[in-house]
Amino acid sequence: MRAIARDAVRARISDVAVDLFDEHGFDNVTVEQIATAVGVSARSFHRYFPAKEDAVIADPTGWGELVRDQFAARPADEPIWDGLGAAYEALLATPSRDENRSKRAMRVLGSTPALRARNLEKHLLWAELLTPLVTARLEGDNRELRAETLVQASLACFDIAMNTWARTDSGQTPADYLRQAFDTLSPHA
Repeated sequence: MRAIARDAVRARISDVAVDLFDEHGFDNVTVEQIATAVGVSARSFHRYFPAKEDAVIADPTGWGELVRDQFAARPADEPIWDGLGAAYEALLATPSRDENRSKRAMRVLGSTPALRARNLEKHLLWAELLTPLVTARLEGDNRELRAETLVQASLACFDIAMNTWARTDSGQTPADYLRQAFDTLSPHA
């Protein structure tokens, strides 16, 4: 029960923070303002999030581990690019709290250098998780370099798909944009 309550408070703080950042701009909102809007102290905010950037990014390790595990579960003989795309699609298939909130969070995420830097840190973490698995599936010379290239390209496709989805109201899903981005770099294209 304690973990459920903690997750609920964490989600509430994150939701309020994203709403405030979207309305007023990330740099114009303080931790104290977020805490007041939620009804907790700034100290309590920091128990859940070390920095205000973390209220937008959430748990990059958990999501990265999900992508890694999904890729690891893919058939070993499947083309690596297809397996990476399927792993990201599995992430996108996880239940989301609110599509509008997710779009706002993506827009906020790209709104300031501090958040873009934190997003880059997330990508580097995910790359550390994925690159060894991709390397193990490759044959020939320069396996690690080729694995890093594939992983970084896949992360760019994921990021572009999510940002495009957040900026548009086309009715397409994040998975639709993800497939389009992956198809653009597909070895079969």
